[in-house]
This record gives sequence, structure tokens and C-alpha cells, in this order.
Amino acid sequence: MIRQGGLMAAEAVQDKTKLANMTDDYSLQRVPPEGKTPMWRVLIVQIGGFVALSQFMLGAELGYGMSFWDAIIATTVGSTFLEFIAFGLGVAGQREGLSTSLLSKWTGFGTLGSAVVGLTFGISLIGWFGIQNSIFAQGIIALLPGHVSFPLVAAITGLVVTFSVMFGFKGLSWTSNISVPAFIIVIGIATYSMFKGHTLTALVTMAAPGAALSMSAAITMVTGNFIIGAIIMPDLNRFNHNAKDVFWVSVIGTLIGELGVNILGVLMAHAVGKEDIMPIIYQLTGGFGILLVIFSSVKVNDLNLYSASLDFANFFKQVFHKDFNRGAITVVTSLIGTFLSVIGLIDHFADFLTLLGLVFPPIASIMFIDYWILRRSRKELEESRLRGELPEHAETFPIVTIIAWVVGTVAGAYANWGIQSLNVLVISGVVYYVGMKLMGLRKSEA
Repeated sequence: MIRQGGLMAAEAVQDKTKLANMTDDYSLQRVPPEGKTPMWRVLIVQIGGFVALSQFMLGAELGYGMSFWDAIIATTVGSTFLEFIAFGLGVAGQREGLSTSLLSKWTGFGTLGSAVVGLTFGISLIGWFGIQNSIFAQGIIALLPGHVSFPLVAAITGLVVTFSVMFGFKGLSWTSNISVPAFIIVIGIATYSMFKGHTLTALVTMAAPGAALSMSAAITMVTGNFIIGAIIMPDLNRFNHNAKDVFWVSVIGTLIGELGVNILGVLMAHAVGKEDIMPIIYQLTGGFGILLVIFSSVKVNDLNLYSASLDFANFFKQVFHKDFNRGAITVVTSLIGTFLSVIGLIDHFADFLTLLGLVFPPIASIMFIDYWILRRSRKELEESRLRGELPEHAETFPIVTIIAWVVGTVAGAYANWGIQSLNVLVISGVVYYVGMKLMGLRKSEA
């Protein structure tokens, strides 16, 4: 029925407002109390982000080049240290109701710095999108050999994910609700098949089937795989109600997703004697398992694209002083990620993880130290939070932040001692703390 007059105009405005809210998910403001969600919804998205092909790929690579216990040590060391920082950033995001990119504006990076952080996050997440989309497309091609081309499949899968993320966090949660059970089914089938042919004792005591992987390199790979998830904790936990919710999301998500999936990846690499995850899944589960894995990979690319769109929205806001709708940003971002998948980004997966393990830990370290130890902007954040607004003023890009970021990354890349990624985390944090103390840039006390 066609509605007339003022009623039609009012409904049109209301529909437009609802659509804008669905596709712009508080990307440039605090999440209001009515925007908070039950903890389990955030948790299932968090688990969905970890229970992914990339996590299995990491576990398989560790298992292919290490003994079981060495792989467990690498995973535990790489993730546990970051988990402490991830929880701190998650609580900060929950308290302030801010995304990572926006929160960084008042935790050491300033206006221009937060824009650079957003740009850096966005670029890296586009890379993850390209890798996951490549796996998605390769799986479909493996099931339909000779019937479809890789570019066509990659383009279609990229657009499917784009449609899901266009509907914001609710769409993301809906996708994970379906995908996580599907992936768990694959894990169950593969695990059952694995133990039909091997005992747990044999798999645990088995020597690495491939070339040896050093402990330092393994921990750096684990850190590189986990660091983005740690840094974007505020993106998800800003929707939580309290710190206890953040704790359970962080702990359960890491135990099930990070450690649990890694252990299975290591065991399966030992059982099959391969490091490529798709052949491992195919050998253990057949075509049905491949099909479910393909479908479940949608959810982690949802998370990549969702967070990337938040980061780019903040970048455009700070640099161009304009509010760009997140839905439009999502479309452009997905097209770039799809293009990267077509040109073969997945062939450089290990190098990609190593790069992430060097460039991103300083961001987490600086934000954590500024918010929880130096507390330089806590007063402004507290006062503006009570008003439901953002602080009126922020720094531009503190020189100490730039120095700490560069020094930490370079030191981690070229130092021949210790563990690269942890060196980066500690060195950048120490340089930032000492630099701020020496320059007297403690803005406020909470």
C-alpha cells in the first residue's frame, strides 16, 4: 500500500535513520548504554575470530617444524604475554565505549597518530581479508575442479562477506552463530579421524615431520597471528557491560580459539605429515569437511572487514574532517582485499605474520602504558564519559610515541638476542614510559 503525506515522510526519515545506524555501528562515538549487548554475543564473535583457518594454518606450521611440546610452549609464551595486554585494552574499550582507533587518540597517539594507527590497522586487516578469502576460494575450487576460475570465486566470496558486514555488529554476530558450530563439526570429524589412525601418545611424542622451526621464530609467528586480535579487543568489548564480561570473553576466547585450535593443528600436522591446512582437512574429513571449513571462514573475514571499516572511518575523520558512512567504506575495503587475494597474497603468509609481529606490538604496548600506568588523559576521558561525549581536546602526534614505535620495531627486527616480538613489545613500552617521564608530558592524573 502507498502511504501518503506526513506519515510517509516520517517513516522515510525513520527508515533512513535505522539504516544509517545499522551500517555505522557507533564507529565515531561512544557506545551508549542502550547499545551494549549480552556478554555471550561478544564471546561468540571473539571465538569466531580465533576459531579460524588462519589459526589452524599457524598450528599446522608449528607442528610441521616443531615437536608437540615445543609448539605448545611457543603458543603459550606468545599468547599469554599478549593476553595480559589484550585484557587491559579490552577493559579500557569497555569502560570508554570506544573502538581501538578512536581510543588510541587519548592513549598516546593523539589526533594524527590515531589516524595513522587506524590506517595501519586497516591495511593489515585488508591483508588478512585477502588471505582468508584466498583460502575460501581455493577450497571451493578444490571441490569443483575445472568448473570455476579462482578470480571469479574470490570475487563472489568477497561480496558475500561484504553483505554480511554491511549490517554491522548484529550481522556479524548472526554469521558467527552459524559458522562457529559448522567449524566445530569439522574439528570434531577431523579429530575423530585423526585418533582412529594414531594414538595421542604417538602424536605427542612424534618428531617434527618437516624442517626445524626455531623457538624465537615460532613465538614471533604466534604473536603476529594474535597481535591484531589483542589490539582490536576494544572494538568488540566496547559492547560489553563490565570488566567481568571482558575477562570471560578474553579468557574463554583465548583458551578455546588460540590454544585449543593450535593444539589440534599441531597434532593434525604430525598425523598427516603436511603443513598446508586444506590437504590436512581433506585427508581427515573429505569433501564434507572442506565444505564446512569454507563456509565457516566467512565469519573471520566478517571480523576483519568489520574492524577495518572502523579503522578507516576514524582515519578519514581525523585527516579529512568528514564523517564517511561505514557501509560505503566496507564496500571499498572489501574490493581491495578481494583484489589482494586474487594476486596471491596467501603465498606470503609466514612473512606476513612476521611483519605483523614486529610492527604492531608497539601500538598495544604504548596504549596500555598510557591508559593504565601514565594515565595521561584519564581525567578528560572520565569527565566526557559522564556526559556521553568525547573529550574536546587531544594531542596531535607526540614525538615520544613516534620514537618508541620506530625504535621498538627496528630493535625487534635487527636484534639477534631474545624473542623478536617480545623484544618489540618491551622495548617500545620502556622507551615510551621513560620518554614521557623525561619530557614531562603527563597531561593529567585520574
